[in-house]
Amino acid sequence: MKLGLLTAPFETTPLMEVADWAGANGFSAFEVACWPASGGEKRRYAGTTHIDVDGLTKTQADDIIGGLATRGIEISGLGYYPNPLHADADHRDEVIGHLKKVITAAGTMGVKVVNTFLGGDRSLNLDDNWTRAQTIFAPIVAHAKDSGVTLCFENCPMIFSKDEWPGGHNIAYSPKIWRRIFNEWGNAVGMNFDPSHLIWQMIDQTRFIKEFGPHMAHVHAKDVMIDRDGLYDNGIMSVGMGWQIPRLCGLGDVDWGDFFSGLYRAGYDGPVIIEHEDRLFEGTEDKIKRGFCLARDVLSPFIK
Repeated sequence: MKLGLLTAPFETTPLMEVADWAGANGFSAFEVACWPASGGEKRRYAGTTHIDVDGLTKTQADDIIGGLATRGIEISGLGYYPNPLHADADHRDEVIGHLKKVITAAGTMGVKVVNTFLGGDRSLNLDDNWTRAQTIFAPIVAHAKDSGVTLCFENCPMIFSKDEWPGGHNIAYSPKIWRRIFNEWGNAVGMNFDPSHLIWQMIDQTRFIKEFGPHMAHVHAKDVMIDRDGLYDNGIMSVGMGWQIPRLCGLGDVDWGDFFSGLYRAGYDGPVIIEHEDRLFEGTEDKIKRGFCLARDVLSPFIK
C-alpha cells in the first residue's frame, strides 16, 4: 500500500510545490484534482485544477510524471467529481465532455484510474436514475476501456445541502446499486471506496468490504462524526444534513483497524488516499497541512 492525498484542498498551490511538501512529509501518492482549468464548479473542495487535461500532450504528461517521481510521488488516479446525471441536459453534456478529456489524459499519462461520480437527479427515484445512468455511461465506460483506464465511482451520496435534498447527487451509495453497476459493466469499472459514507447510512463496513473489496480499485481515507445533537434535532428524514460531520482520520467514527483488516482480507494492496474535508483544519495552507499530517500519523501504522 501507498499513503497519499487528494490534492483538491491546495487550490492555489502548483502541483510540484504540493509534491515538494508531501514527499518530504511521508506521502508517496497523489490523486490529482482535474477540474476544468477554465473554471466552473466551485462547491467546497471542488474546482481545483492541478493538471490541465485539455489537449494534454505526451511530452507534458511525461514531464508531470517525471517531476512527481523525483519527489517520491506517484499518481494513484486523476480525480474529477461532477454530476453526469444532472437534471439539466446542457450541464450533463458539459461535465461529461470534460470527464472524457480526463480519461483521455489518464491514458496519455499511463495513469490507470479516473475517479468520479455516477451522479444523480435528486428529483428522480433510484430506478429512473439508474435507467438514465445505463444509457449515459455506456459510451463513457467504453472510452475508458479503450484508453486503458478503469473508471471508478465513489460511494458518496452527495447530499450535504438543501439543493441536493432529497435524493442526493450520486446514486452509487448502496449495495443494491453497486451490484447493478458491476452486473452492468463488470471489471470495466471499479469502486473508489470511502468508508465515511457508510457510517451515517448505517451500512455495515465489514460486510461491505467483504462483498465489494475485490472491486475496489482505489480507496479514500476520510472520517465522519455523527453529531448526536444534530441527529436529535433533524431526525433521519434530513438524510444526514445537520449531523454528518466530515472529519480527518481518527477524529470521527470510522473503525480504522476494521477498515484495514477488511482491505487486507479482500486482497487490496493499492493506494490509500487521504481526503481532507475537515472544517477544523482549513482556512490556511498551514492548517490544511497539519490536518493531512494528523491523518498520516493515524493511518501509517496500518500501511506496510
